[in-house]
Amino acid sequence: MSTSAAIDLQVLSDAAHVDAVLRCWVRERNVTVSEDGIFTPVPGTPLNVSARCTHLSRTGLHSFTDVAVVQPDGTRQEVGAEELLALLTAGADEEERFLLLQRTGESIGNISIFAAQERSAGLDRPLFLDGERSLLLGHLQHPAPKSRDGLSAAELEAYSPEFGGRFQLHWFEAHRSVVTQDQAEAAPSLGGKDVHELLAGIAGHSPAHGHVLIPAHPWQAMAVQQRTAVQELMAAGLLRPLGPLGDEWWATSSLRTLFHPGHAVMLKLSMGLKITNSVREATATELKRGVEVNRLIDAGYITHGDPGFTIVRDPAWAGVVDPSDATGGTLTGLDVSLREVPDGVERMVCLAGLIAPSAPSSPDRWGPSLLARWCTDPVAWLGTYIDRVLVPMVSLYASTGVGLEGHQQNTLVRLDADGTITGGAYRDNQGYYLAASRLADVLACTGEEGSTLAVVEDGIVDDRLTYYLLHNQVLSLVGSMAAEGMADEEILLAVVRERLEAALPALAKAGPAGVRLVTRWLNAPSLPCKAHLATRLAGIDEVVAPLDAQSVYLDVPNPLVVRA
Repeated sequence: MSTSAAIDLQVLSDAAHVDAVLRCWVRERNVTVSEDGIFTPVPGTPLNVSARCTHLSRTGLHSFTDVAVVQPDGTRQEVGAEELLALLTAGADEEERFLLLQRTGESIGNISIFAAQERSAGLDRPLFLDGERSLLLGHLQHPAPKSRDGLSAAELEAYSPEFGGRFQLHWFEAHRSVVTQDQAEAAPSLGGKDVHELLAGIAGHSPAHGHVLIPAHPWQAMAVQQRTAVQELMAAGLLRPLGPLGDEWWATSSLRTLFHPGHAVMLKLSMGLKITNSVREATATELKRGVEVNRLIDAGYITHGDPGFTIVRDPAWAGVVDPSDATGGTLTGLDVSLREVPDGVERMVCLAGLIAPSAPSSPDRWGPSLLARWCTDPVAWLGTYIDRVLVPMVSLYASTGVGLEGHQQNTLVRLDADGTITGGAYRDNQGYYLAASRLADVLACTGEEGSTLAVVEDGIVDDRLTYYLLHNQVLSLVGSMAAEGMADEEILLAVVRERLEAALPALAKAGPAGVRLVTRWLNAPSLPCKAHLATRLAGIDEVVAPLDAQSVYLDVPNPLVVRA
């Protein structure tokens, strides 16, 4: 690729981050955006920021150009993403501000690198992996969506799904006394095998008597050996690194969940990288949660009103424990969750991958999404999506009190050969809320004294699902379709209202929570939404934060109600 093309990619990447920063700013500061653009004061200074709006969106997916700082005398100076972010975040915690600025610069560079690679690689890829590799710009309303916490250039290329990252796992042989594990009974994806028997088969290696094998992402394998707990285990002869073994696995969009078409399970591994807002290492609760959900499915507590919608199971896990923790509940960063490969995975694609812009084919704009390339009737497609993917998630909540953190990346869409939606699926072993009013029902089913699900007051679950299912999922789909010119945003929002209203009678049969939630979506003038910039500046790690302070939330105008 020529130098001029590479410079264009850097400019385009910077412009994408400017859009993301301004989307966060206008939402979190309640700044009015009109077709003329914005003109907003910078707090604590005599300056203003002005920008021309090239795409106005009621869902918040605006696009801007001619972004400039305006002096009191009217002098304008155009700014890029890092300069803009530095200006708008002055006064925030200096350490968090510095980290955010650093990671935004890293994200800008990474996206330009990924875009250059995608332009040269072509698009002849299986649909599932195509979706996993297509999240070129990442979260479109996050200021640093593609920061990778300082990966070297070689590591970035080796481990990123955008590069088609494919590599061998690194394995450790651990004495059984320092390993904790669990698995669901009769999980089909385990093939009747114990978790350690299955892992040994994947590695193609038999451990010594009294020992088991634990896989690690190659990046994590190197990092954990610098930790005191791991060094103590190795010095005591209880843990031994074996290096790379077995097949090469493909990175998916989360980086740490790996896929191989020849195996019945995917492997979700810990990686001590901070990606967007969280360090991506598993907690013991998260690992146990996947198995608890599997058991609730087996017991018939979690069922699906639409047979085309399923939950991807995480039936087993294993991890090496920290010897300094007498309770045995602290992990060392060496752990694995086994996730079933769902039937028909070759025709499944994550929503985020479907609607993500692709690498630019011209020097001034990003390319079309997967959805825009083949969807011939966007209005009908959206209606079917709501019926077959969104409504089943709401129905599940209504009937069980279990709320799915169904953001775009965790939501899989089942498609037939012509792109028609036949159903959907949810994948995660972490994002399960449980309304406190239904805890007794879950415990009666499991026979346990407590639940590993994220138990929280019903109203908080309603708020979280409003963000994840409405804002992050279906309204982001609407915004992306409109931004690509697939259909008018007003028409698409009308489809959302129509299909949600049509779903109310069936939801009423499932339980009152679904009607309560959807009625709020249809009628409330404002709705809770996550504030990504504020959450990032607050330094919140959403994996370990308390449930009632997991992120910074604010109320924003409801685009299903508010027209201006």
